[in-house]
Amino acid sequence: MPRILTIAAAQMGPIQRSRSRRDVVERLIVLMRDAAAMGCQLIVYPEATLTAFFPHWWIEDEAELDAWFEQEMPSNETAPLFAEAKRLGIGFHLGYCEIARDAGRKRRFNTAVLVGPDGAMIGKYRKIHLPGHADHEPWRPFQNLEKRYFEVGDLGWPAWRAFGGVVGMMICNDRRWPEAWRVLGLQGTELVLLGYNTPRHDPTTPQHDRLAEFHNALSMQAGAYQNGCWVVGVAKAGIEEGIGQIGGSCIIAPTGEIVAQALTEADELVVARCDLDAATPIKQGIFNFARHRRPEHYRMIVERTGATPPA
Repeated sequence: MPRILTIAAAQMGPIQRSRSRRDVVERLIVLMRDAAAMGCQLIVYPEATLTAFFPHWWIEDEAELDAWFEQEMPSNETAPLFAEAKRLGIGFHLGYCEIARDAGRKRRFNTAVLVGPDGAMIGKYRKIHLPGHADHEPWRPFQNLEKRYFEVGDLGWPAWRAFGGVVGMMICNDRRWPEAWRVLGLQGTELVLLGYNTPRHDPTTPQHDRLAEFHNALSMQAGAYQNGCWVVGVAKAGIEEGIGQIGGSCIIAPTGEIVAQALTEADELVVARCDLDAATPIKQGIFNFARHRRPEHYRMIVERTGATPPA
């Protein structure tokens, strides 16, 4: 019998610097109500959903920087989203920027949480593959300071039994690295939830700007196919404080096929009925890890050839 999970990818249009969290949460609730009316059991929001993407700016003042982060989740501003999810009986995935306090030390992470239809937290993931740079590079038209503002995630890539299947999370740049997919794939993950804020222009490789949407879809489609999982990739898109960010929010089947995709760069729901059992033929067939994957040979090749990165 199919395991159908109806999912909404809740693409967000730009969030300007002046907009409050309450403003943003109102937009999220509108999308959530629309998703519930369409029969969705899960709605997926982007990376760093609650504010403009502040790593694009050089910020030196500690208090100013902290203001972009959440001290707790749910917070006073986000509590209505949790309450509405519980009222509607719909689960959600939310990306946000987190301040954690560990043994008296303040730590900052780019984080996502998975919340059940009862409004209770199921799991948390902290972004591992941080892009960009840590130093001020004023030659750029905008900064990409994730390496300055966030620590590398320390929770690994866990998977959870939720929504009738096995669910994992990634954030943005993680999608470009095969290790992220494979760690989740080895845990039998059937559904990967992934938010992103991706500029259309990369100052370091402007010759690739024309390929931004292609590379975005390519990495997610390959990850879905090679690990036999559904993927829900969700953008914060459009022109945000003068910086163009790609859209292309989509839902991808375990075959690597895009089954639904956004048509705009604004607030938009992308909805699909996802049969989690569609992952099984891939996991038991061409990408049956137990039968076909040979990590011992990878190690042997490295040892025999001395295959290490060039100095």
